[in-house]
Amino acid sequence: MNIPMLTPTEVKQKLKSGAQLVDIRGRDEWEYEHIQDSFSVPLDQRLPDGLTLLGQNPSGCVIFHCQTGMRTEAKKAQCAALGAAAKVYLLKGGMNAWKSAGYTTVKAKRRVLPVMRQVQIVAGTLVVSGLLAGALWTEWLYFLAGFVGCGLIFAGITGWCGMAVLLERMPWNHR
Repeated sequence: MNIPMLTPTEVKQKLKSGAQLVDIRGRDEWEYEHIQDSFSVPLDQRLPDGLTLLGQNPSGCVIFHCQTGMRTEAKKAQCAALGAAAKVYLLKGGMNAWKSAGYTTVKAKRRVLPVMRQVQIVAGTLVVSGLLAGALWTEWLYFLAGFVGCGLIFAGITGWCGMAVLLERMPWNHR
């Protein structure tokens, strides 16, 4: 499937003409930082009915983006289906390219890191701690690193991450 890629400057022009900008990242990522007037449509969740209305704007144009462009590239078939009633484009380089081009974003006043970044920080800390503790005290602590590694493999295969579920319940992740 071939969907045209647009530079941030081209996207800016299309937005002036009434194009819709759709952010496919997770809702927590969108709340952390997003491009002004973009819609949050997380493609990692079950989508509500009625999203076929994308592209029903005057320009008939929908532009999808994520953080780096990798998710939109991987999910371009879903993007094309969502914007079936419109001309569909992808923002090349995602939000990182947008910011590199000097365009502004909207940042949350209370900026809590997205849950998946929290998972990466906690998992990395546990692995390094397990390795150091295993080397310094007892080799039994190597199992901590192995346990976290198995959890990450399980999360990758099933799409369910126990650590993410636990972190979502932490007080700092509640509004």
